[in-house]
Amino acid sequence: MQLHEYQAKSLLAGAGLAVPRGRVCVTVEEAEQAGVGFGWPVAVKAQVLAGGRGKGGGVRIVADPEELRQAAGSILGMRLVTAQTGEQGLRVGRILVEEALDIDRELYLSLLPDRETATLAVVVSAEGGVNIEETAAAAPEKILRLAVDPLLGVQPFHLRRLSYFLGLDGETGSAFSRFVSGLAELAVRYDLLLAEINPLVVTGSGAIVALDAKVEVDSQALFRQPELAGQRDVTEQDPLERRAGEAGLNYIRLSGNIGTMVNGAGLAMATMDLIKRAGGSPANFLDVGGGASAAMIEQGFRILTADPDVKAILINIFGGILRCDVLASGVVEAAGSMELDLPVVVRMEGTNAEQGRELLAGSGLDLVPALSLADAAEKIATLARSL
Repeated sequence: MQLHEYQAKSLLAGAGLAVPRGRVCVTVEEAEQAGVGFGWPVAVKAQVLAGGRGKGGGVRIVADPEELRQAAGSILGMRLVTAQTGEQGLRVGRILVEEALDIDRELYLSLLPDRETATLAVVVSAEGGVNIEETAAAAPEKILRLAVDPLLGVQPFHLRRLSYFLGLDGETGSAFSRFVSGLAELAVRYDLLLAEINPLVVTGSGAIVALDAKVEVDSQALFRQPELAGQRDVTEQDPLERRAGEAGLNYIRLSGNIGTMVNGAGLAMATMDLIKRAGGSPANFLDVGGGASAAMIEQGFRILTADPDVKAILINIFGGILRCDVLASGVVEAAGSMELDLPVVVRMEGTNAEQGRELLAGSGLDLVPALSLADAAEKIATLARSL
């Protein structure tokens, strides 16, 4: 789950990490009041869950009240299009009006879990304020990555190496070290998948301040982060993904035309791989879980058919805790209560697989059986191509 910039900065400020003074506004009038309180110039920043806001016209520096009115009026309500939003863009419902800083240097800092080493990766660069991926490709020597044991935390030798790499010393180096240590503690405490500060600025007085902040929380850990879970912005979530989340299903919408319903993340990934290998294109990742009920299966089926891009559906279930006859009952109930005009391929193995096949065969529904996963992928890809 990703936080808005203003939410991320509130999290940082709560931990004693320096951020610019700012105010979230939903009207031009509120923006005007904020500008007067901070003095001039100020920054006006669109609050959407996407990067590249500046390039899309969603971030502006204004020098007086008139410029602030114009900037706030044009950004509020606009559909901001960036490289991360797609052509449809995202509607801007709120802006952050923030004091401008006296910037001397712009740095890059991020922390994220490294699953291969079970450590916390700390990444820094003196090339802040730009696309870090471009820097990594063009000049990898300008990026330093250190591995930190999350149980031990950031150690003094880590901080010395980071500061030396960035050319920071004196009180500025000490302020940077405190910022990194505090951010690492936040990452562990709040189950963060990403804490990216770009840019992390050095002001003219030598202070270290997070000019921008991107924070992503592990969605699977939200049960122990109720404070952050309550900050989810559902208005920017895909409607089908939101609907699936409310039903307790793991669903991610993709760009293909073959809907998939699978129990187990690993099996779902393998199913999508074989669909691609067969020349098809998955429209989603849908894991109904090992203990799904017939009602959850029906809800998953309805979510798949609600996607206008889905032209065919592949159901691939390995019966364990979720018995194949329970799956079949859910499919029959869902398909029988709606006008189903999509081809459906079903492959099931495991607990009560034979009973499940019998239920499907006797349902009167036009379902295509498959004997193996490879057979199912070939059949669904062929059907999708023929439509």
